[in-house]
Amino acid sequence: MVPQQRATGGPAPMPVRDPVIDLARFFCLTLVVVGHTMMVSPVLHADGTVTSENTLGNEHWFEPVVWVLQIMPLFFVAGGITGLQSWRRLRARGGSAFDFMQMRLLRLIRPAAVLLAVMFTGLSLALLSGVDPQVIQLLTSGAGMPLWFLAAYLAAQLNLPWLAGLHARAPWLTLAGLISLVVTVDCLRGVLPQLAYLNMVFVWCAVQQLGFIVADTRGPKPGGLALFGLMVACNLLLGLLVLLGLYSGNMLVNLNPPNLTLVLLGISQAAALQLFRPVLSRIASLAWVGRLVGVAGSRSMTVYLWHLPLLAAMSGVLLLTDFPQPAGGSAAWWWGRPLVLMTVIALLLPIVALFGRLENRPTSSGPSPSRPAAAVLLAAVAVFVPAVQAALNGLTLGLLGGGAGCFALAVVLLGRIPARLITPAERSGGPEPPLPHPPLSANVEP
Repeated sequence: MVPQQRATGGPAPMPVRDPVIDLARFFCLTLVVVGHTMMVSPVLHADGTVTSENTLGNEHWFEPVVWVLQIMPLFFVAGGITGLQSWRRLRARGGSAFDFMQMRLLRLIRPAAVLLAVMFTGLSLALLSGVDPQVIQLLTSGAGMPLWFLAAYLAAQLNLPWLAGLHARAPWLTLAGLISLVVTVDCLRGVLPQLAYLNMVFVWCAVQQLGFIVADTRGPKPGGLALFGLMVACNLLLGLLVLLGLYSGNMLVNLNPPNLTLVLLGISQAAALQLFRPVLSRIASLAWVGRLVGVAGSRSMTVYLWHLPLLAAMSGVLLLTDFPQPAGGSAAWWWGRPLVLMTVIALLLPIVALFGRLENRPTSSGPSPSRPAAAVLLAAVAVFVPAVQAALNGLTLGLLGGGAGCFALAVVLLGRIPARLITPAERSGGPEPPLPHPPLSANVEP
C-alpha cells in the first residue's frame, strides 16, 4: 500500500461518504454493547459482600473467541480514517489544530459531562436514602469503562493534527516510530509497571496511524491474497508471542493497559476491512441498513457512554430484590442474556432521545474568533485528570462528582465552534465543496 501524495493540480472531485466505514463502526459499537451484557455479573456473597464478576473473562474457552472479537483496534483504525479527512477539511477552511481539538473535545465530553452529573446526583441520593454502599460502588463502576475509552480515544484524536503532519512527510517511518515506542514500553513495564500506561497513548496512536495509511492508499490496491497473507502473518506472530509467554492470550487482559498485541490485531483488522470491503459495501448499500447505521452513528457516543452504566444499574437494582440471580456462566445465566440485552436497548431508547442531541456541535450564531489555545489546553487537562485517575485507580463516587465538575468546566472553557469553520453547504445540508487535494473515501466527523 502506497500512501497518496498531495496533488498540486486543479480541483479534486468531491469527497464522498464511505458507507463501509459507517458500517464498520456500527459493527464495533454493536459488538461492544452485546459483549458487555455477557460480561457484567453482580455477585452477592454469603458474607453479604457484593462484587462484580467478569463472567466471560473467567471462561477459558472464551480466550480464542475474544481474540477474534476484540474489535477495539478496528474502531481506532476507523477513527484514523475519518479523523484525517476531518482535519484536512477543517484546515482547508482555515481552521487550526486547536480548532480541531475544540471540536473533538466538545463532541465527546458534552455527553460525558451529563452522564457523570446524572450518575453522581442519582447515586448520592441513593446513598443518602440508605442503599448499601457496596451497591453504590457497583453502580459507580459502570462509568469506569466509558471513561477509560474516552481517555484513550481523546489521547489519539487530540494528537491527530501533529501525527497527520508527520504522516504527510514520512508515513511508514512515523508508524514504525510509534510501534517502536510501544515495544520499548512493553520491554520496560516489568521493571517499572506504571510505564505500561504510556501505551494508552502510543498503542492507540499507532493503530490510528494505520487508519491514515488505509485512507491515503492510492494506485494499485493490494490483492486479496496479499491482504489475507498479512492477516495470517499478524496472527501467527501474535500466537508466537503468546506461546513464548511474552503476552497473555486473553485479549481482555491485553486491553488495559494496552500492548503490542493490539497493534498486531489492528494491522490484521485493517487488512480484513480492505479484504471484505466489496461484501461490506453491498451490505451497506441496502436502504434499511443505511438508515439504521445512520441513526445509530449520529448518536454513537451516547449509546457507548450510557449502555454500561445502565447495565450496572440493572445489576444493582436486581441485587436489592428477590429476583433470581443465576450463577455466572450457568445455563440459566446464558438463557437470560437475550433478555438483558433487550432490556438495555429498551432503556437506551429514551436516554438517546433525551441526551443524544448533546452530540451535535454547538456553533456560534455569528462571526466569532477561535477559542484561545490556552483555554483548549486547559479544557483537555480538566478532562484527562479524572479520566486517567479512573483508568488507573478505579472510579469512586467522589471521583464521579469531581469528574462531572471537571467536564463541565471543560465545556465552558471550550465555548462554541466559530461559524466560519462550518460551511454554508453543511448548514443547509447540501453537498460539500471539494478538498484542495485528492479526497479520502471516508466519513467527515464534526
